[in-house]
Amino acid sequence: MPYDESVPPTPRRRPLLAAAMLATVCLSAAGCGADDAGGGAQALPGSSGSTAASPSAPPSTSTPVPEKTSASPAPSAKPSKSAPGRVSGPLSGKTVVIDPGHNPNNHLHTREINRQVDIGTTHKECDTTGTSTNSGYAEAQFTLDVSHRLRALLQAQGAKVVLTYDNDRAYGPCVDERARIGNDAKADAVVSVHADGSAAGNRGFHVILPALVRGGAADTSKIVEPSRDLGTRIAGLFVRDTGSAPSNYVGGNSGLDIRKDLGGLNLSTVPKVFIECGNMRDPKDAARLTSASWRQKAAQGIADGISSYLNG
Repeated sequence: MPYDESVPPTPRRRPLLAAAMLATVCLSAAGCGADDAGGGAQALPGSSGSTAASPSAPPSTSTPVPEKTSASPAPSAKPSKSAPGRVSGPLSGKTVVIDPGHNPNNHLHTREINRQVDIGTTHKECDTTGTSTNSGYAEAQFTLDVSHRLRALLQAQGAKVVLTYDNDRAYGPCVDERARIGNDAKADAVVSVHADGSAAGNRGFHVILPALVRGGAADTSKIVEPSRDLGTRIAGLFVRDTGSAPSNYVGGNSGLDIRKDLGGLNLSTVPKVFIECGNMRDPKDAARLTSASWRQKAAQGIADGISSYLNG
């Protein structure tokens, strides 16, 4: 769940140009068949790039995305060694910041993480503890594991990868610092990795996009559209690589949601999205989230989405 979330996400209308943009993403990232453009087994959960709606308007779509996929993922380009310890590849020269949601030790530092920080439009908690499965597998453990897998996949393609934290601090970092790390790195893309804590029966993933926000230190006007592109590519390729369906409780089956209450997005000056990989409180989703092999698929889906975005 987003670490600075205090207002439950609200359902949104589905993306208007999903079918058209599906073809674009599939051609650039996976070589999907012609039938996918109509919302078939590999249907992209949302539209990307240009859209007729204003940046602050919720996306809308025409058809839901089925869970099952059929085509195999396109193989990643094999990197070549350009110098000892350095890898060249399709993402050489690109910087990606990965933000593992929460911190496993936040529960030991409630006073510190409850401290209010400025998110541009209001003040919110520095961080939260996150959620967990009913068996006790913590969201913060999940997010760090997926982030490590994601880092390895991106580095193999030549990207410079920065983590906002790597189990190297007692708590946090706070949401404003998480945003600042991406900004200071001048990242080409930032992805914040999460898992949700909703009611049983609520299943699937969703990608959170920044709303158009201007207020105080927050101004997302320059990142709304590139973040939408990044997020819709991640959503489409997450479906393909994991077999997971878009959320049945957020985003109107589009796999996308727009939020204006998250400091990690409001304060970002570079393209950034959150991904809620599944619902830890649903037994079927929890079985996936606690599976190491599925977490590798999740990392692959996110990595493929980032690669598709960065390679245009």
